Formats: sequence, C-alpha cells, structure tokens
Amino acid sequence: MKRYEYIKTLQSPEGKQYKTTTIYPETPISEDDYYIITTAGDRYDNLADQFYNDHTLWWVIAAANNSERASLIVEPGIQLRIPGDIYTIIDNFNNINK
Repeated sequence: MKRYEYIKTLQSPEGKQYKTTTIYPETPISEDDYYIITTAGDRYDNLADQFYNDHTLWWVIAAANNSERASLIVEPGIQLRIPGDIYTIIDNFNNINK
C-alpha cells in the first residue's frame, strides 16, 4: 500500500509543493486482534511484515497503540495490539485522506 497515494498535494505561495497532513483512523478493538509482548530488537516495520506481509503498514500497529515515538523501534517488554482487520483500517485511512 502506498500510504501517501491519496494525500493531497498543495502549493505554497512561493511555488513549493507539499502534502497535507495525514489523518489516521481510529482503530477499534476487535476480536481478530493479536496481542504480543515485545522483545529487544522489535520494530514496527518488522512486526508489520511478520503479521501483514507488508513492512509499509507499520503505521497501523503504531497508530493502534498510540505510539508517539519518532522511531520504528519498539520498547521491549510492553504489550502491543496488532489489529487483525487490516483491510477495513486501510479503507478507512484512504477515505479519510481523499
């Protein structure tokens, strides 16, 4: 999935192009979700690859866990929720950002 495919491109008065702010959908808890305890070396992109076969979906896991870190590295020893209904989340993301 190309996360920025639907994000609008605007132009500043000086002629520079930029993307609008990306809005992430709420990720309600589902019985399809997985829960894991992180270990040293875990990263959002590697977990996305493991669970979704797509490392670019790291933002789904980060958003579901309200991560405010500016890093793909996950703190070891915490419980993370891995959303199971990835298709609905992607559809919601695309609809919000169109």
